[in-house]
Amino acid sequence: MQATGKIAVITGAGSGIGRASALALYADGFSVVLAGRRRNMLEETAALAQASPPRMLVVQTDVSDPASISALFDTVQSTYGRIDLLFNNAGISTRNIAIDDLTYEQWSNVVAVNLTGAFLCAQHAFRMMKSQTPRGGRIINNGSVSAHVPRRNATAYTTTKHAMTGLTRSLSLDGREFDIACGQIDIGNAATTRNEDTSRGRLQASGRVEAEARIDVDDVARGVAYMASLSLEANVQFMTVMATKMPYIGRG
Repeated sequence: MQATGKIAVITGAGSGIGRASALALYADGFSVVLAGRRRNMLEETAALAQASPPRMLVVQTDVSDPASISALFDTVQSTYGRIDLLFNNAGISTRNIAIDDLTYEQWSNVVAVNLTGAFLCAQHAFRMMKSQTPRGGRIINNGSVSAHVPRRNATAYTTTKHAMTGLTRSLSLDGREFDIACGQIDIGNAATTRNEDTSRGRLQASGRVEAEARIDVDDVARGVAYMASLSLEANVQFMTVMATKMPYIGRG
């Protein structure tokens, strides 16, 4: 199969930010590989784009499984022969679990998906980008405003998102000589199914429970698409896209 334009791989592409970003990149001319655990949700994303292979390819992937990640990038290599963009978007969290109640399994699951999965995807993409012709590409990591400040009772999620910033900086530095750019988009209160409780009430630093403003995932997707549109001579190192009225600025 042959595809025109650039090739993008998006993890967590079956819903929310991943789905919106896939549709935005597809509209901008990318061929998009949809990776995620739930095939039916990935197929829904492709149906919304009215797209079929090779312009949009569904690859069921569990980013907590190294073998599954290897199979994903083997498919990308055999189908397209290159990768121009990786959006490390897949992520999970625990909700309102105090550190003394957080189990090892819960901690390990969050680390496996949010951090180790992102690292392994970036490693595979880096190898391909380094060796392909034309050389280079772009990696965008989904951080969070939690990469800067925590919510209460969110130890595992906050830790992995702080670590994501270190991964972003390392990839950005190590990728320079190979024309590989890496940036991070830090998102605050995107309106996804995973944080529907935000609009009803979230525990604040003060101990109060208050509703918070959210933003449409399309606003985030436009940020991803902008980062992806730049030439490899330019990079958005960090971008924050957040609900204007969320309490992130001035937390205390």
